[in-house]
This record gives sequence, structure tokens and C-alpha cells, in this order.
Amino acid sequence: MQIQPNEQDKIAVWFGSGLSVREISRHLDRNPSTICRELKRNRFGDGYVAIHAQTLVNKRKIVSRHRHPLKNALVYSYVLEKLKESWTPEQISGRLELENGRSIICRETIYAYVHKDETKDKRLWEYLTLKRKKRKKKYGRKVTRVRIPNRVSIHLRDESIETRETFGHYEGDSVIGRQTKGRVIHTEVEKKTRYLQAIVIDSKSATDTLEAQKQIFTELPAKTVTMDNGLEFTKHEELNRLGIKTFFADPYCSGQRGTNENTNGLIRRYLPKKTSFDNLAQTELDDIVFEINNRPKKVLKFSTPFEALQKELSIIGIAFPNRM
Repeated sequence: MQIQPNEQDKIAVWFGSGLSVREISRHLDRNPSTICRELKRNRFGDGYVAIHAQTLVNKRKIVSRHRHPLKNALVYSYVLEKLKESWTPEQISGRLELENGRSIICRETIYAYVHKDETKDKRLWEYLTLKRKKRKKKYGRKVTRVRIPNRVSIHLRDESIETRETFGHYEGDSVIGRQTKGRVIHTEVEKKTRYLQAIVIDSKSATDTLEAQKQIFTELPAKTVTMDNGLEFTKHEELNRLGIKTFFADPYCSGQRGTNENTNGLIRRYLPKKTSFDNLAQTELDDIVFEINNRPKKVLKFSTPFEALQKELSIIGIAFPNRM
């Protein structure tokens, strides 16, 4: 029989007064191994505190394994809540493990539940990234070949940029609305932390794009930016004058800027293709960016980009910008 709360109170008093495990077990008419196990599992620092012990017990109850993890009402409600917040099954699984110190439910279990026949009426698949019943093969966006003055190839970047050893290296791109001309979203993603910044601009022109980049890099330090070969980046040398090195991916190789491409895909969950940006307010975009930056990522060991950025800024001694 499990140790009860009133027994935990007595254990705390007796253990604190110096009684041995065998003496406590006699007082409670319990097996000494039961008392020893209780002290080992629910110890607080160098002692034993009843309320802390019960808190640990309750936490273990919440995440205890059932025959099927989703039969645990608390796990089920957590999974459902996070799906509705646009978390992926992988993020849900990883965050549960991070917070509880062990695996609670794997991502494939969540995917299987979402797609099983018995739950199709709940339409849970609509909360998944692509909102499709079946997965569809992905295709990269074509990049128009244009001449960029003094373009520097991505292959000349320092290797440490690719391995994400240092902070301050970005990947930039444009997210296009319904019209090929008109308002667009300029995005910059920091490679190490995966932290996203995005600004609505009036056009995809080189001038508007440059102004957006200057605004972003005024608030957070940048060492390099890697872009595609779009016309909007023809004024990249202005960034060089600010001490920011610029590099360009190979044509038709969006995978070379995978961090930005994947993050833009998250924006598309909120603003699907063919969505007009004519009435998109910056505050609305800020809300989207906030949600993305506060979603855990497997590559960050299920910390969030926001948490990763805070850590990096504290290391280099820079205050967190107010706008972020």
C-alpha cells in the first residue's frame, strides 16, 4: 500500500529528529524497505519534507503510464490543447519528456491517434501542419536566376556558420501574398537559435527589403546573412557597409537555407498561399511570430527559439530588445 499523506507528515518529523529507517517503520507498522524507498524517491535536499514528497507523488501520477498513454486524461487533454495551439506531435512529445524527465508519449502515437478511423469525426488532422489527411510530397520554391552585384557564394561561408557554433548568422527571404506585386513579408531567422523576425513591407523591392533588414539588425546583432538570388537582395552591399557579410545560395537550392524555408512554412500555417497581405497589420504578424518563437523545437532539445535567444543574449551581455 502506498505511503499516505498523514504518514508522510510523521516520516518528516521522525526523520528530522534523527530516527532510523527501522524505527520509523516500526512506528508506522511498515516494511523498512517501504520507508527507505519513500525517503529515496521523495527526498528534498538533505532532508524530507512532507508537502514536497506529496507534490512529487502527484506529479508522477499525472505522467504515469497507462496501457495507452492517451487513456491518461491529463496526457490526452495536454496533447489536444497543444494540437489546437498548432504544436506538432514531435513538439508535444519532446516537451512532455523535457518537463517530466522521461518519455511520456511518442510522436507516432499522436499521429496514429489523429489519423485513426475512430477519431476522424473529431477532424484532429486539421490541427497538423499541412492540415491534410494524407502527407503530400514537398517541392522547393523555384528561384529566378538574376544577376546580383558582387554576389558571394554560400560555399565561401565559414564552416562554423553551417554547424551553428556561433550566434548572429541569419537566413533571409520573402513570403509572397496573393499578388506577385504588392505587400510582402520579409523574414530573417537566426540559425543557431531558430529565432524568427518578420516585417510587413509595401513591396518586394530591393529598397523596401533593405530597410526591413536594417530595422531587424539594428535591434539584434548580425554577423552574416544568407539569401536566395531574388531581385529584392540586389542592395545587399549596403549590409556589408554595416559590417554584415552577405552570402547567396545556389540557384534552385532552397535546402541550403533550410532554416528559413522551414520557418516560412510555419508562417504559411497562419497565412496560406494566395492570402492577400493588403490588410495584414504588423501587430497581427507580430502575434504569429510570437507563437512560432514560443513553440518548442526538437533541434533545440525542445526549448523554444525565444528561450534560446535569451540564453545567447545573456552570454554576450546584450539586453533583450523591447520590440521582441
